[in-house]
Amino acid sequence: MTAAFAIRPLTDTDRTAWEPLWAAYLAFYGTSVAPEVTNTTWSRLTDPAEPMHAVGCFDGETLIGFVHFIFHRSTWTIGPYCYLQDLFTAEAARGRGAGRALIEAVYGRAAEAGASRVYWLTQEGNATARALYDQVAERPGFIQYRRIL
Repeated sequence: MTAAFAIRPLTDTDRTAWEPLWAAYLAFYGTSVAPEVTNTTWSRLTDPAEPMHAVGCFDGETLIGFVHFIFHRSTWTIGPYCYLQDLFTAEAARGRGAGRALIEAVYGRAAEAGASRVYWLTQEGNATARALYDQVAERPGFIQYRRIL
């Protein structure tokens, strides 16, 4: 079942609605960040001069999901790439099309910016999200390596 949602960029006035979803997203991944990280993240997401952006999915006046994405340069293309960093919908909103609507919003913004690629990561065990992702994107087969500094 898919519902009609309002999709729009988040603004400074949306912080009180965003913050509980942000906390739930972090909890889903079993992590937390310091309050100063949340403050800096929010400032970056709502600063038009930053390459970071946030779009919300609203059911009426209620924020039910968000997506954060970042534009960056690539050595492989002239235009930017778009990294979809965070995607989260409230549990009650899952299965109603909110996640797909948020991904499609990023695709639209990326196309407007001249990006040649939108990409993201998810955990292998995140079966619910992967079921959606397998419908809206392709898996290129790359493995991520990292070292925390």
